[in-house]
Amino acid sequence: MKMSRLVAFSSSLLLGAALALTGAGVANADSSAAAVDYVALGDSYSSGVGAGSYDGSSCKRSSRAYPALWAAANSPSSFDFAACSGARTHDVTGGQLGRLNASTDLVSISIGGNDAGFADVMTTCVLQSEATCLNRIATARAYVDSTLPGRLDSVYSAIRSKAPSARVVVLGYPRFYQLGGSCLVGLSEKERAAINGASDHLNTATAKRAADHGFTFGDVRTTFTGHEICSGNSWLHSVNWLNIGESYHPTAAGQSGGYLPVFKSAL
Repeated sequence: MKMSRLVAFSSSLLLGAALALTGAGVANADSSAAAVDYVALGDSYSSGVGAGSYDGSSCKRSSRAYPALWAAANSPSSFDFAACSGARTHDVTGGQLGRLNASTDLVSISIGGNDAGFADVMTTCVLQSEATCLNRIATARAYVDSTLPGRLDSVYSAIRSKAPSARVVVLGYPRFYQLGGSCLVGLSEKERAAINGASDHLNTATAKRAADHGFTFGDVRTTFTGHEICSGNSWLHSVNWLNIGESYHPTAAGQSGGYLPVFKSAL
């Protein structure tokens, strides 16, 4: 009898420790539980630019973006959609973090691409020479090495300060091109490979900073594999001269098939 109680007591301690280490206690084992207070921060990849069905604001928040899709499926007790098209790290710290508080349970964010000059890189590569494109990419990579880590640290530290108990999921960016794919015109293969490499470089830096703050990094490159531009079944818009702002952003399928599964898996 005494031995059975000892075994049961020891088992409960081990179970409790395991749940604590995985962040999966009874109260939050299912992050879709109605008690969750969820805030979605970040840039256009989180607001849903490219997915359509926008809310009419200048931030272009889409009902087809992964935060809205998750909230619609899981009915959290509160959902604050703060992500905004064009946001940089200082826009998050200066304008989005007011949505967080001590009761916030879940935070998602994608940020850093605009700081690194993503839009200018793509504009340069589309409109100028291969050499100019590669030089601009090199400049962006140097920024990711020298300046971006400190800016990400500022954002992540501020999130933790505002929402000390929240589970934070940092989403990365997809590779843009399938190399050796179906594209017969446009950028050279060398430019496409360099752009993909820059995306990998940004993801590596972001994942490192997220891990150092105890956050979960969601790598969407796996889910977008086979759905890059030039794949024949792309979940990313190529350059769109009729709607330039949607260029190189995920489609609705990219949000539901590329971002949402990674976010759900991170939970």
